[in-house]
Amino acid sequence: MTTVPSPATPPVSRAALDARLTPTARAWLDDALSEAAGTAPDTGRTPAGPDADRAHGGPDAASARTDPDTAPARTDPDTVPTDPVPPPWEPRFAAAGRHCGHEHADAVRVLLLTEARADPETLALLYHRGSAAERRAVLHALPRLVGGPEALPLVADALRTHDTTLVAAAVGPYAAVHLDQRAWRHAVLKCLFTGVPVAVVAGLRRRARGDATLARMLADHAAERTAAGRDVPHDLERVLALTARARP
Repeated sequence: MTTVPSPATPPVSRAALDARLTPTARAWLDDALSEAAGTAPDTGRTPAGPDADRAHGGPDAASARTDPDTAPARTDPDTVPTDPVPPPWEPRFAAAGRHCGHEHADAVRVLLLTEARADPETLALLYHRGSAAERRAVLHALPRLVGGPEALPLVADALRTHDTTLVAAAVGPYAAVHLDQRAWRHAVLKCLFTGVPVAVVAGLRRRARGDATLARMLADHAAERTAAGRDVPHDLERVLALTARARP
């Protein structure tokens, strides 16, 4: 099980990023954003360097996937889009960690997706083609780019994984608005099972309030842990207390 790097959606303000990036990284980001926005000049040349290897399967493509930021994640083959056509700026999206630092990659990728105004089909394509880090960025970008429930299959896929960084990203503001109550309850339980802090669950207080079904599920889970001689996590008690509010 991986460690959740940050409970919050990454800051995606360009000004905030510029204050943290090196001059070289800022120049790379300028070019990447221009390309994502469709304003980069067309030189008619194939991109050179490691980004081109990712785009065209060059000699460095396999070795690039050994990087933890670009290692492929498992996915359900039944949910992979058919006849995928990646956007021309996908190599930039993939290379964000290498050029801007892995600690800034989530924010850079969300900014790229926002600048490109990526639609649900593009987001799904990048999610299923991408590494765990790239998938996390797609999930973080959903509230900015998708107004309806079209991207819920991506949230469901992330919640089926055992990667806690994906689970944490999946229970953000998009899930708070669009997951039905049954799926949302199971998402909360997934956080408790995998050790993801419930502080990352957007809308927790509002959606847990007075939910007797969630209370019963939490009580059953607590009883199972107690019977097995295991401690009941504080987060479970916290959510259980929230369910008691305004309950008839």
